Amino acid sequence: MSAGLEFEDRTVVVTGGTGALGTAVVELLLARGAQVRVPCFDVDEYERCAYRDHEQVQVVHPVNLADDAAVEAFFADADGLWASIHIAGGFAFTPLPEVDSKVIDQQVGMNTTTSLLCCREAARRMQGGGRIVNVSARPAIDARQGAQLTPYVVAKAGVAALTQALASELLEQDILVNAIAPSVIDTPSNRDAMADADFSTWVKPVDAAEVIAFLASPRNRVVSGALVPVYGKA
Repeated sequence: MSAGLEFEDRTVVVTGGTGALGTAVVELLLARGAQVRVPCFDVDEYERCAYRDHEQVQVVHPVNLADDAAVEAFFADADGLWASIHIAGGFAFTPLPEVDSKVIDQQVGMNTTTSLLCCREAARRMQGGGRIVNVSARPAIDARQGAQLTPYVVAKAGVAALTQALASELLEQDILVNAIAPSVIDTPSNRDAMADADFSTWVKPVDAAEVIAFLASPRNRVVSGALVPVYGKA
């Protein structure tokens, strides 16, 4: 099966779909025929969303993905869901002396909790199989890369763990669950935060989107429980 219009007549949820990586994923899915649902919490991101009025997209605002009821309500209109891609999350540079319970709760809430709640609701809506793709991070599977990022690393390690646990739990429902583990993605915010870095080694959003799209596609028939390294030249 070629890529073509492989998502035609298929509904796909993309959380974090208004960010740099999320936008690349949504645009790729639209080109391949998907009907896309995007939850959005931030009003500014909602208002500047480039594809908000696209006939194949429904952007729902506001949705707090760390809230049980809000996640359940968002997915309630997604019966027959084919794939759910969970990009929403957050990053914090936190040297150990600055770590406190607030930043730990924030990172776990933004990354682990949102992913797990969305996995729960997505699995409820998938009839006859489907695909779930989460976004972990390189330091989550290679923790020596995570100096001064401990709360973030712990939260993204949780995403990696829940991905593999759910891959086993949902196998009998023919739901394949995977995650990508990117290094640094080449986004405007990352360039601003790391202005002295070598951007040529970073992963382009469109390249990460291709990996995500394969894992979410019907072409993926056998891969589940994978934490796919997406490192670029890093």
